Order: sequence, then structure tokens, then C-alpha cells
Amino acid sequence: MTFPVTEHTVKTARHTTGYLACGAEEGPLLIFCHGWPELSLSWRHQLPAMAALGFRCVEPDMRGYGRSSTYARYEDFRQELIVEDMLELLASLGRDKAVWIGHDWGSSVVWNVASHHPDRTVGVASLCVPYIAAGNSVENRLALIDRSVYPADLYPVGQWDYHYYYEEHFDEAQASFEANIRNAVKAMFRRGNPAAVGKPAATASVRKNGGWFGGGACPDVPRDADVITEQDLEAYTAALTRHGFFGPNAWYMNHKVNAQYSRQATSPKLAMPVLFLHGAYDTTCETVNSRFADPMRADCSDLTEVVVKSGHWMAQEQPVAVNAALAKWLATKLPDYWSAA
Repeated sequence: MTFPVTEHTVKTARHTTGYLACGAEEGPLLIFCHGWPELSLSWRHQLPAMAALGFRCVEPDMRGYGRSSTYARYEDFRQELIVEDMLELLASLGRDKAVWIGHDWGSSVVWNVASHHPDRTVGVASLCVPYIAAGNSVENRLALIDRSVYPADLYPVGQWDYHYYYEEHFDEAQASFEANIRNAVKAMFRRGNPAAVGKPAATASVRKNGGWFGGGACPDVPRDADVITEQDLEAYTAALTRHGFFGPNAWYMNHKVNAQYSRQATSPKLAMPVLFLHGAYDTTCETVNSRFADPMRADCSDLTEVVVKSGHWMAQEQPVAVNAALAKWLATKLPDYWSAA
């Protein structure tokens, strides 16, 4: 059976979340959380596929994006508040728990839901960003950097240099993206390059280069049809033009308070089934050859790992592989939950 993708909104006294939904309303619930600088649209290949298997699939626009509320202060984009947004969404759906699936910054959200609210979590899946119980701050990533690729004298903070660029030059970073949003979208959403594996990622030299695009607007590059269509490009551009980049970039400005929040987790060691999808060609969130995924292996007692031949935008670049991994994991690790479909 084919289900339509429909638009919805949940409004509370503290926040408004716009979201997409697909699948039988009574089906077991999957909630997908996107990352930077994306939209609920980023899961467009997953919703109908997983709905056809019997699941109710929900994709929110995260805080600062799309049809959801945005705010004017950095601290309004800390993880604790974003987790509250997701719990309000869950309650609005009349459900007690869900399987939470995240990518990029959305991964941090679903990891935090799982560790702070295990009673609201049937299982958790992440694309590209592994779990670190102590908090997924740059400081907690430094010891995990592959120094064969990022010698400490040349790349003291490895591929995470761009995080510090936001902290040190926030206004410049925002202005550079907003100078030509359409070009920025085309430049970002690109397939993985196997030839780039083992070489420093561009994110390692953002401060040295004077910004993402050398301090100016993003140059024009061809759209990568393997990742986004012309229609997708227009949708991303319109949404990012509406809100701008303050909200998306402000997610990077709360590392200390986010780490403190992680230390308050109810259950820092995750007992529920966990799925992690490695991007074989993701040179920034490089988890195949580095130690980046090691803390997750120590703190997840029921972990399944799959390597996808993809870059960072995995759900859009390799949707069949992502959908197959999700379906297999749900069938083998959560058969009782699936049987409720």
C-alpha cells in the first residue's frame, strides 16, 4: 500500500514544530531527526519506504528550520530544549515511546532522547555521528582523531576546526552562507568521494582559509543530481532563506552546556537496541578508520553496525542501502515492535 506524505503542525505554549507524516496512524512509530542545514525533506526517501512496511513515520523540522519556531539567542538552540521539542511532538502523537532515528545534529538529539529518556525509547539509530556518553562536544572528540591523517602540529583539532570557526566568527559564518544560499546548498549536498578517504577534510582548514568560502559568498557549482533534485534544491533554498542561518549555526554554540546536559543523563549506558550506519566516504564524521566510534561500542550493549558506501548525506545519497539497513535492524532487533504494525 502507498501512503501519502502529509504536513502537520504541533503548537504548544513554548514551541511550534512542523512535521511530515506518512503511514498508518496506528502503526509503530518511527521519528526521524535531520541535521545541519537540512529539513524534514531530508528523509523523503525513508518515509514512504518505511510506511509501506507498516510503520507510522514522522519527520519534524528541527528547531530553527522550516516550519518550526526559530529564536534569536544561541542558548535557545541547546540540546536540552530540542529534546523537549521532541517529547512534546511525541506526546502530541498520543504515543509513549518511539524508535528515534537521527543524522548529523539530529543524531545528537536522538542520542540525548535515548540517554535521558530511555522510557520513551524503543530503539535508536544514527547515521554518521556515533554516541559519546560524556557528550558529543569537540573536546570529547579530540582524543579520537586519526592523527595519521591530521598530524597534531598541522591540525591540532583535526577535522573539527570548523566548530571553532563558528564560535570565533559566528557573524561571518552566517553572512557567508546567506550571501548566496542557493549556491551554498548546491555546494554542501554532494555525494561522497572514495578518493578523499584518508586525506584531510575541508572542515579541518576553515579557520586557516578565512571561512567556509574564503570569507566571501559561496561560488557556483553544479548541482549534484545523485543527492538532490532541482525541486529539492529549491525547497532547501526557500526554507533556509526564510529563517536564515542563525538558528542552524547556533546549534554549534552550546558545546559546554550540552556537555553538562549529557552528564545529567538518566541512563548514559544504552541498553535498548542501537543501530549505527558508518559513511564509508564521510571524511568529516570519519568512523571507519578512526577511533570516533569506540566510546559508542563501550556504552551500547546491543549495538549493530553497518557500513554504507556513502558520504555524509547518506539518507539522500544511498536511500536503498539506508532503508535496507533500517528494515533489517527493525526486523531482527525489534520484531515485537514491528509485529504491532
